[in-house]
Amino acid sequence: MREPGLKVIKLLVMDVDGVLTRGEIAILSDGTELRLFNSQDGVGLMVAHRAGLQTAIISGKTTEAVRKRAEEVRITHVVMGTFSKLQPLLDLCERLGISLQETAYIGDDVPDIPPMKQVGFAVAVANAVDEVKRVAHYITERRGGEGAVREAIELVLRAQGKWEQAVGEFIGDREWHLPVKE
Repeated sequence: MREPGLKVIKLLVMDVDGVLTRGEIAILSDGTELRLFNSQDGVGLMVAHRAGLQTAIISGKTTEAVRKRAEEVRITHVVMGTFSKLQPLLDLCERLGISLQETAYIGDDVPDIPPMKQVGFAVAVANAVDEVKRVAHYITERRGGEGAVREAIELVLRAQGKWEQAVGEFIGDREWHLPVKE
């Protein structure tokens, strides 16, 4: 398996169900679907944007909950309603002028395999199916919907030397990580 170049990653693309959520979908009596998102993933995404990382969602389902969550955490590129994810990824990279080698993809199930095989850094969440884990460069310790996206973001930004500064900017304390003076 090829070694990923984390320092060149400019774009993070994610699946939703099973990655940004635990993969469980509750259908209420009025037909509304309910998804639960992890707040640490949300903070991680906000920090990623501070560090200059672009983010995107490619999801098989089209839901208002996903659209709203993407808006909340400032994910600017959202493609929904397609289980065939490679072409939307290729289109996105071309539109942004970002190569596949400069792209990371986080997935959990078989529709995620084609894009994962093409990107510079393929991530499988801990609860991904075995087929996805086999094509991943990295398997998170955390499960989808339980901070796996945050884990992957932190890994990339630490490799780029951007994590500390981006967190400091996000919380408004650029010296937050420095040892406390006595």
